[in-house]
Formats: sequence, structure tokens, C-alpha cells
Amino acid sequence: MDSFIRFLINLDPYIIISLGVLAGAFVGFLLRKQFVEGNEKNVRIQSKQIVETAIVEAEQLKKEALLQSKEAAYQVKKALEEELKIERDELKDERIQHKKKREGLKREWESFDRRRLELNSDEKRLRQVEKDWLEKNKEVDNLIGKQRYELSRVAGISQEEAKKMLMNSLESEARMDAAKRLVKIENEMKLEADRKGKNILALAISRYAGDYVADRTVSVVPLPSDEMKGRIIGREGRNIRAIEAATGIDIIIDDTPEAVILSGFNPVRREVARLSLLQLIHDGRIHPGRIEEIVEKVTRELEGTMREAGERVTFDVGAHGVHVELMDLLGRLKYRTSYGQNVLQHSLEVSFLCGIMASELGVDVKVAKRAGLLHDIGKAVDHEVEGSHAIIGRDLAKKYGESEEIVYAIGAHHEDQPPQSVIDVLVQAADALSGARPGARKEMLQSYVKRLEDLEAIANEHDGVEKSYAIQAGRDLRIIVDSSKVRDEQATLLSQDIARSIEDKLTYPGQIRVTVIRETRAVEYAK
Repeated sequence: MDSFIRFLINLDPYIIISLGVLAGAFVGFLLRKQFVEGNEKNVRIQSKQIVETAIVEAEQLKKEALLQSKEAAYQVKKALEEELKIERDELKDERIQHKKKREGLKREWESFDRRRLELNSDEKRLRQVEKDWLEKNKEVDNLIGKQRYELSRVAGISQEEAKKMLMNSLESEARMDAAKRLVKIENEMKLEADRKGKNILALAISRYAGDYVADRTVSVVPLPSDEMKGRIIGREGRNIRAIEAATGIDIIIDDTPEAVILSGFNPVRREVARLSLLQLIHDGRIHPGRIEEIVEKVTRELEGTMREAGERVTFDVGAHGVHVELMDLLGRLKYRTSYGQNVLQHSLEVSFLCGIMASELGVDVKVAKRAGLLHDIGKAVDHEVEGSHAIIGRDLAKKYGESEEIVYAIGAHHEDQPPQSVIDVLVQAADALSGARPGARKEMLQSYVKRLEDLEAIANEHDGVEKSYAIQAGRDLRIIVDSSKVRDEQATLLSQDIARSIEDKLTYPGQIRVTVIRETRAVEYAK
């Protein structure tokens, strides 16, 4: 050892250092090798434990999955068994029902067989009865022939003459029986119809309270002073001629203080003239050039006003989709009158009355109101187009796309064509109701008296009429007949004939009641 140490001391320091380094490296290699071998052992142990743990967990998961699959299979099996049980119960119920139906069909078939046998037996009895009846009928015919021969031999008249007398007698009795039945049926129908009609009309009148607007064929324009009359006339009458030429209306300047009168059959032109004259008076500049300018301006404004009036009434009635040209024509009715009654207000009133009556009868209210609103549309142009205003209105409505039902109702409201639907009759009734209500229209005395005379003349044309009286402003015609010429049963037929004659020959608002009065008097004197 000592020699080794001395050997080391004697060595070169670099060699010693190199040997030290080599020795350190060797020792380090040994230590590292030992450490690595220890780590590898630990890793193998841990990995073995992880594998064993994983195997245990996998077995556990496998067992749990197996249990869950068994549970799911059990639940599915249970649900299927329940559904199968329900279906079995339903099939059982159906079999029971089918069994009951088969039993019922069997009973019905047995009943049918019994009924068929009964019918066969009844048919045999009927054949026998028919055979017996034919034999008895032959016997009766033979007896009747013998009786006729004996009657003709005893009476001294032929069979044809006797047959004719019998037929006349039977016809007379049949007519009397028919008249009696007709009287009874008509009385019942009239009572029921009058009751329902009065209820509906009373309800319509009570539910509608329309304003009454009357107009005339002249308009009065107030003046600030009588000096304005001279300015309206102008030098040598040029201003008044210009106004009349531009408006088509006659201007009457007379002794009426501070007023001039406009006269014309066309209410729209008359309104244009009135408004133009008022603006000229307010402006103060009255000469032909200014007159034409004002008249043109007022015409445009009045057209706008009429369009607004047409739109407003269609909106009030609820008539949507009316053609714009029909709206313009409705607006023109604002300045159109009939017997002093404003036609636009009358059309609006007819529309509401149609709607109320249609609702009571279960008819389409919108169609009834639309037909009532447009029924007099022809009066907007009847002074420009020839023909009845009902036919003119029908053609206009058809032209501007109204439905066939409304077009026909417009044409039929004055019976220019026969009514076909409930709407046609409703428009007729509402039109007559609006025109005939008290105060709605003005009527000249001459035409009123002429209508009464015509009513009495139509009644007097019929045989058996002694006297006739038109009363209640022509709404009621009372007829007194000769009791020796007209029997009770014939009185009904006479009233119908007179009513039809009035319908054919006269035009009148509303309806006229025809009452035939037959009186029998027995006179004896006590002596």
C-alpha cells in the first residue's frame, strides 16, 4: 500500500489527474448502472400492477354491462308482453262485438225472411182483393149502365146531355168548393204573411232612422245687394249669357230682393252654377273670362266632392271593391232628386233596410246591402241615356264588374224584369218602403187625384161592381158589389182579378189593399 502511494506520488500530476478522472468515470458508470437497473425493476413492478388493476376494472365493467343489457332486455320483454296483452284484449273485444253483430244480422235475416213471407201472403191477398174489386167494378158498371138507360128513358134526354148537365153541376160545385178552400188558405197565408211581414218591416223601420233630404228644381242664390244684379247681367247681358253658356242653367233675375234664381233639370249643373255664382260674387271680378275660369274650377272641386260622397256611402254600407266609376256615379246621386227625395240618401236608406230585412230572413246581408245601395245607380245618367233607370243601372253594374245576383236585382227592382231571388224582392220592398213612408216624397195634386181616379175606374170595369172608393191616399180600395150577381165565393176571385189589373195598369209606391164588400139585405114590412 505504501509502495503504491509512493508510486502515485512519483507519477506526473497530469497522469494522476487523468487516472482520477478515469476512476471517477468508472465509479459513476457503476452507480448509474445500479440506479438504472433499480428503476427498471420499479417500472416493471408498477406496470404489472397497472395491468392487473386494468384487468380487474375491465372485468367489473364487463359484469356491469352484462347486468345492464339483461335489465334492458327484461324491460323490452316486459313492454312487449304488455302490448301483446292489450292486443289480445282488443282482439277478444272485437271477437265479442263481431259475435254480437253476427247474432244481430242473424236476427235481422230471420225477421227479413218472416217479413218476406208476410209480403208474399199479403201480395196474394191483394191479388185476390184486386180480382174481387174488378168483378164488383164490372157489376157496378153494368148497374150504372142500366141506371143511365132507365134515367135517359124516363127523363127523355140522351146520355150525352145528362153527362153535360152533370159535368156542369160538378164543375159549379167544384168551383165553389175550390173558392171556399182558396178563401181559407189565402186567409191563413195572409194572416201569417202579414204578421211576419209587419214584424220584419216594423223592425227594419225601428232600427233605421234615416234623415229626410228634399230638394227642388230651382236654387236661390242670395246677393249682398240689388246692385249685384246689374253686375251679374253685365254690359248688354254678356255676363249672364256667359254664365248660362258655361253651366247650362237658366238664371232668373226678377223683383225678388237681394236674390237670383237658378233653374235647371240637371242638379249637378245647377250646383256648379250656384257655387260659381257665389265665388264670383265674393271675388267681385265678374267678366266672361273669369266666369269660365271659376266654372271650370268649381266643376273640378264638385267632382272631387262627389267622389268623396261615393266613397263615404260605400264605406258606411260596407260595400268593398266597388269600381271607381260606380263610386263617381253614386256621388252624382247626391245632387239628384226623385219626387223631391234625395236619391243618394234614398239609396243609403234602401241599403240599410235591405240589410236589416235580410238578417231577419237569413239571407246574405252584404249582398242585400250592396244591391240596395246600387239599385238607383241608373238615375245618375238617365237624363243622358235613353231607357228605364233600372235597365240603365243594370247595364252599368254589369259593365263595372258587379256580380250577376246584384245586376239582376238592380234590373228587377221596378219589375222591368221578373224577380227571381229573395234579394230581388227585398230590394223592391225596401225601395217601396223608403219611397212610400210619410214625408219621403212630394207628389203633385194632379197626379195624386189621377191615380185615385184610375184605381176606381179599374174596379168599376168588372162585372157586379156597384161602387168603388179609393181611400187612405190610394193605399186601400174598397169595392161594393151587387149581392145578386156576386156570391161570397166569387168575391175572393173578384178581389184577385182587380188586384192583378191594378198591378198591370198602374205604377205606384208600396202596395194597395183591395177589399170586396158583399152585403145581402132581406126586407119585409109589417102591416
